[in-house]
Amino acid sequence: MTPEEAVLRVLTEAEEPLHWTVIQDRALRAGYLDPFETPDVRAAVLGALRSAAADGRCTKPAKGMYALSV
Repeated sequence: MTPEEAVLRVLTEAEEPLHWTVIQDRALRAGYLDPFETPDVRAAVLGALRSAAADGRCTKPAKGMYALSV
């Protein structure tokens, strides 16, 4: 699973805005991201969130917070 797919899946399951650190933690705990396959998980998660927000697939309601677009 790519980092982008992982963050979008976490946001879909959460159904509420989450801080990026919570998104990262949930993706790692659920096994959506493997730190051995993705060495810099933090950068990958932040990049995926920025990309998804730029494409309109998620929104940024507050600093560091992300929510799935409706």
